[in-house]
Amino acid sequence: MSRPSRVVTEATQAFTFSRRAFALGAMQGGMGLLLAGRMAWLAVAENEHYELMAESNRVNMTLVPPRRGWIVDRNGAPIANNRTDFRVDIIPDRLENPARVLGVLRDLLALPAEDMERIETDLKRSRGLQPVQVAENLPWERYAALSVRLPDLPGVVPARGFSRNYPMGAAVAHLTGYVGAASAEQYQETKDRLLITPGFKLGKDGLEKTLEVRLRGVPGEKRVEVTARGEPVRELATRPDRPGQTVRLTIDAGLQEYAARRLGTNSGAAVVIDCLTGDILAMVSMPAYDPNSFSDGIGRLEWKMLSEDDHIPLMNKVLQGLYPPGSTVKPMNALALLQAGVHPQETVFCSGAMRVGTGVFHCHKRGGHGPTNMRRAVAQSCDIYFYEMARRFGYDMFAKVARSLGLGQTFDLPFSSQRYGTMPDSAWKLKKYGKPWTVADSLNASIGQGYVLANPLQLAVMASRLASGRALQPRLLLNGRAPTAPLLSATPEQMAIVRDSMFAVVNDGGTGGAARMQVPGVTIAGKTGSAQVRRITMAERRSGVLSNAQLPFKLRDHALFICFSSADNPRYAAGIVLEHNAHLIRNLDTPIIARDIFTYLYDKERAMKSLAEFEPTWGGDIATRMRAEAAAFQAANAAAQVAPAPATVDTPEAVGNAVDAAIANQAVPEGDVAQSNTSRSPE
Repeated sequence: MSRPSRVVTEATQAFTFSRRAFALGAMQGGMGLLLAGRMAWLAVAENEHYELMAESNRVNMTLVPPRRGWIVDRNGAPIANNRTDFRVDIIPDRLENPARVLGVLRDLLALPAEDMERIETDLKRSRGLQPVQVAENLPWERYAALSVRLPDLPGVVPARGFSRNYPMGAAVAHLTGYVGAASAEQYQETKDRLLITPGFKLGKDGLEKTLEVRLRGVPGEKRVEVTARGEPVRELATRPDRPGQTVRLTIDAGLQEYAARRLGTNSGAAVVIDCLTGDILAMVSMPAYDPNSFSDGIGRLEWKMLSEDDHIPLMNKVLQGLYPPGSTVKPMNALALLQAGVHPQETVFCSGAMRVGTGVFHCHKRGGHGPTNMRRAVAQSCDIYFYEMARRFGYDMFAKVARSLGLGQTFDLPFSSQRYGTMPDSAWKLKKYGKPWTVADSLNASIGQGYVLANPLQLAVMASRLASGRALQPRLLLNGRAPTAPLLSATPEQMAIVRDSMFAVVNDGGTGGAARMQVPGVTIAGKTGSAQVRRITMAERRSGVLSNAQLPFKLRDHALFICFSSADNPRYAAGIVLEHNAHLIRNLDTPIIARDIFTYLYDKERAMKSLAEFEPTWGGDIATRMRAEAAAFQAANAAAQVAPAPATVDTPEAVGNAVDAAIANQAVPEGDVAQSNTSRSPE
């Protein structure tokens, strides 16, 4: 069926037109309202945003790096401060005709070929506006000569500011750490413009890194009115930076520098602690790097020299070096025996060797010590006495006392890493190796060998607790008064017996007589120690044990010493560890080093006189020796082909990798020293 056609009248057409006109008008009105609303939003709500954008087109604002807070010693002497610095950087995105600009910079600033190679390499690796350092610490004349050429050098940014300075150089390197430019990864993580501001550096290691928030400060702002083409018109008001906080340490800067110099050519560490408060007065790891070089951007040859040095100058041996403590544990073991009920006059006959099962354990004195009581065992460092006691009582008892004295412990100090070593017992071995503890393990541990490992700080803490009778906690930040440490579980009578045995080590015919003080009225109590780093076979014993002087450096014994003074009224305690020192050179050995360090605390003039006598025989002071070593290394590598690499190797990853490699190569595998019939504890 067909649908009837629709009749369109004039009225219908008018209605349809009106309806469509209304809809179109409504749409136009809606669009108008939207546009008006958007204009109102931009003009009112977004006014500040766009005003700032317009202002940024008119005003070029750059951040001014804040001055870092100082690090000072307990008396206010600077350990890390700031110095005026003239520097030049390049902003890669603003650089035009790089070859011409670099040529001008080379001539104006007298840049060596090594620096030019480093700048070119850094420019290839750079990103956007992240600055590339050209030179730091420029003389005023060269800085001024460059400043007048700036219109011809787009992308070159000279700046006058402050750079980090370490007045004592290598003596505080492992204490303070160093600063350096932020990495691209650090900027990508935070997007903080300060990190890519020319001249800004942040902490990369040590206290500079862990105290970064306190030391950084607040950046300032420099505002310059510019044309549409970016040409400067005039300087506007500048907001000054706000310096970081000053951090005060418990360190005595004079003692720190003296101890570093007194270690001489040794590879090792020394820690001095106040027995009244637990304050760390000196914390030295040597050899070390110059933190000023790292902060300025270390050259690749200097980095190569440091990373290949078998004395491991990049490692903080105070906290990261682990060593068998050797005979330094004997006073501690004597305390454990007293607490177990052993009478101090009870004797053990030392014939020079002890057979246990099929093994033979030797004393360091081949002919033996004869009848030996506790005092003589500590003073003469008799191994057989402690072997016999460990066989009777087992080692778990000793381990408990060792932990109470600080071995195997970490401490609340502002450093990112501490290696706490090993204080073993039967439960520890079963858990770690799935094997039961043996008598041989007890004998080895009783003389500080076998599985026992400690760092120099722990040894200094052990000395301070033996001296004070309190569980002192070492502290490095001088924040108010130190809390009173609790007493140890030992009785005053037991502590007096142990201290008397340590007095005998130095002052009554013991093994540490070289430490005897030359200051009237002051005495040292201490304990020497040696720690093997190699296995001595029975075949070698039959043919004659090689002396340390016959061995290469890495196979020689470590030399150790713990001590406190004055013996009758302890105020200071110290722990000293010298890698592969082997007690070969008297004025570089632990007892006489300890004597001079303590002498500095009581009579500085006498201590400096002793240092002046010895230091020339070692090749001069620290800086002189480092310059001589650098010159010799540079001469030896002058003809060698060095692989291209950036000259500024200042990343913590590079340092960390070098330290990890050094740790992995330490010649003391756990439980692989002085086992069974190869044990000895040389003094």
